[in-house]
Amino acid sequence: MPSLRFSISIFSIAAVFTVAAQPVIQPVTTADPTPAQLQRPLATWNQTEREWAFRNWDKVANTRTIRRGVNIKSLPAGAPLQALVEGGTGAKKLDQYIIDNKVSGMLVLHDGKIRLERYALGHSASDRWTSFSVAKSITSTLVGAAVKDGSIKSLDDPLTRYIKGLAGSAYEAVTVRQLLTMTSGVKWNEDYTDPKSDVARFYFTPPDADTDATVSYMRKLKRDVPAGSKWLYSTGETNLLGVLVSQATGKPLAVYLSEKIWAPYGMELDASWTLGVTDHEQAGCCLQASLRDFGRIGQFVLEGGKIDGKSIVADGWFAAATTKQADIGAQGRGYGYQWWTRDDGTYAAVGIHGQMINIDPSRKLVVVITSAWPVATGQKESGACNALLAGIAALIDAEKNLEMPPRVAN
Repeated sequence: MPSLRFSISIFSIAAVFTVAAQPVIQPVTTADPTPAQLQRPLATWNQTEREWAFRNWDKVANTRTIRRGVNIKSLPAGAPLQALVEGGTGAKKLDQYIIDNKVSGMLVLHDGKIRLERYALGHSASDRWTSFSVAKSITSTLVGAAVKDGSIKSLDDPLTRYIKGLAGSAYEAVTVRQLLTMTSGVKWNEDYTDPKSDVARFYFTPPDADTDATVSYMRKLKRDVPAGSKWLYSTGETNLLGVLVSQATGKPLAVYLSEKIWAPYGMELDASWTLGVTDHEQAGCCLQASLRDFGRIGQFVLEGGKIDGKSIVADGWFAAATTKQADIGAQGRGYGYQWWTRDDGTYAAVGIHGQMINIDPSRKLVVVITSAWPVATGQKESGACNALLAGIAALIDAEKNLEMPPRVAN
């Protein structure tokens, strides 16, 4: 039987905005599961198991701790969003959204202040929730930090400058920038309905001796199109980005994240990052943190990656990372450096089953949602989430309009 770590990993990371498999018929249970009961693909978990496991990921997967520091960055309370508090015009709709979409936590930060904070599904401010692919955007930020530090010399460097094990592979001429934007041109199949897909085989294929599991698998892939000519979502390539950062800095991702952001920025709780079979962080998935600390990540990015007035990422990093670098074939949307971008200037870190850090720079707005959607992805769920985000933005705009003095007629 595969290890518990494998059983979870294979179905716990999925492409965002792709068509989800049909839901599996699941037994109905109400008692909390045990970690041993979860030694099967995530797609077969029932709702009780999802809600428990997403809140207790460290009990069912091997993880490495991301240490917090001594000081905590304050998230002061702001005026509540009146329309969404009890008795407000939108309160019942919000309550129904939380119920219908299995939301465990929702946080709205406006100008660095908490305007809304809700918990459900047994989740609380002192708990951690798994991020799924939200971790990809955090991995990207660590690349920016490594460039700032000089550990990565240039985004136009070939990957083989830092990952020697890729020499002679399809990644021989691929640059760091192309890996960041998922435009390597290397073949990859992320179909979670296909047990023979790369995303399935990646986690079950034993690694070559004395080789990182990610490098072992990825260096055997074939080229599809010339590098830089096509966007293709690949969790394997984000995992490879994690190897890149670790090789360049000489530090595990969890340690580097703690040193660069988690401790100095002032996260409230320790976090954790899921490890693969060769004990390297799975950079494309599954960083566990509290709702407020996910909010602090969003606020950190909104502030341009600055701590004590100094940026910890390369100059212009977030301006490039959060704007369209690759065409994904969807009107109004694109892909930056591991961030999902929109042409209106907003951008998001997104994970399956309803995880999101949405950032709206023009409104100084960060919205964090953690959930346990019954499906990995779905048009209905995504549509409802987009409507919620638009509604929150409209409330912020309405407040601003009320604050503006009336115009005087000539």
